[in-house]
Amino acid sequence: MAELYAITWLWDEGFEVFYNAGSTGAVDVIGIKDGEVYLFDVKMEGKKTNLPSRTPTQKKLGVQFLKFDPTTRKLTLVKHRK
Repeated sequence: MAELYAITWLWDEGFEVFYNAGSTGAVDVIGIKDGEVYLFDVKMEGKKTNLPSRTPTQKKLGVQFLKFDPTTRKLTLVKHRK
């Protein structure tokens, strides 16, 4: 469900969106905007759990987390340290 919200949110932000149809991998959604390619991993926010860290592969690829809050149905782009 969170990934589908992310897709529509990215559309609203002006991205062309491509969805990973598989259930595994470092990337859930690929977005293209203004000639730039963005790689996103969508994470559901929970009350009792913290977001996991990006894997070494995700860091190498420049994957960004999109955090989904199921209560408010809001998405937030997570600011990662370099």
